[in-house]
Amino acid sequence: MDIDRPANVSVFDYVGGVQLLQGGEARTAMPIILIGICVSGAIGNLLVLLIFIRDFRNGKGSEVKALLASLASTDLLILLLCAPVRAVTYYKQTWTMGSFVCSTTDWFQHSCVVAKTLILAVTTRAKHTLVPSSAISPLHSPTWIHGALAFIWIVSMMFPIPQMLFASLLPYGRDTICVSEMPVCAADFMKMFYKIYPTVTFVVPVILSVAYYTKMLHTAVNHAPSPQHQSKVILVLLCLSSALGLMLLPEWGTFTWIRLGYSRPPAGLIIFAQVLLYACSSFSPVILMTMYDDVRQGLVTIWFMATCRGSKQLPIIKCTKSEGNGAEVGSNAVENSVSQEEKTFPDVEHFWTGRRNTQVEDEQDPVPWERGENVVENQV
Repeated sequence: MDIDRPANVSVFDYVGGVQLLQGGEARTAMPIILIGICVSGAIGNLLVLLIFIRDFRNGKGSEVKALLASLASTDLLILLLCAPVRAVTYYKQTWTMGSFVCSTTDWFQHSCVVAKTLILAVTTRAKHTLVPSSAISPLHSPTWIHGALAFIWIVSMMFPIPQMLFASLLPYGRDTICVSEMPVCAADFMKMFYKIYPTVTFVVPVILSVAYYTKMLHTAVNHAPSPQHQSKVILVLLCLSSALGLMLLPEWGTFTWIRLGYSRPPAGLIIFAQVLLYACSSFSPVILMTMYDDVRQGLVTIWFMATCRGSKQLPIIKCTKSEGNGAEVGSNAVENSVSQEEKTFPDVEHFWTGRRNTQVEDEQDPVPWERGENVVENQV
């Protein structure tokens, strides 16, 4: 992956994955790993989205669920649009997807990563209570959530703009590579920018989120009147924030280290950081499915709906064991059902047989109490 840096460039880095790698292990192993992460993560995030949509339609939605659904959608974008680009790059070891993808791939990935961090930070303001069922739309959520998500995505798309400006194609023999070249004239300003950018979009939101949920979890466990449900939700959000911070730390560390002009990190560390970035998007639904009660119950419901849909259309007939073939078993089941329909209840049959062909004598009054006679004397 070594290549000479031009004289008028202060920072030089690969875009869309490490290119010109030596050895064939990364060429075969990395695409397989990334494809496996993409498939498993996409299935998990789709299930989480289906569960949240079902909860909102049934009137069980909340502000936290709306923000977690946005987080799952962002993870889907990373896994379906960003990770395949890296898999193709590692397989080809050069750039084959054109100038537009070269200019926008790192910008779009950074936009999604920044949006994930800010969405988790916004969940600190969200309420865990249910959305009122009197809402007009079944997917209704408070107005501030729409405004917060719009603001988050605008900020997330503006901060990584230098990733799009400095990306370009560079000929390398008969092939082409996609690189980021920062000119010397912009080095001083961009070094200051690359100190502010990770701090504002990653370090501060993660630290504040982890500190807030740690404090809230302690308060919910020790002082809340009914802390069980609330403490579980807070614990889920704390685990999501902690996992996000730990798994994205290598990616942000290598990114900042390169942009500040220090010595280039090893290729293995850069590849490991990129794998953790995509694994983070696949690990989030695992946390929700194992720790969040509503998501776990929704997953069980979807599983039963998928497995029992065909069995609901046919009646269940319990047949006795028979040593014959299938035709004999079926005929026995039909005969048993017919005999059960024609059979009369024993109590009713005894009632009518005891009164069949009975005659009431004229002297015997069937209702003696109408004449004021004592029933006991008549019986004697």
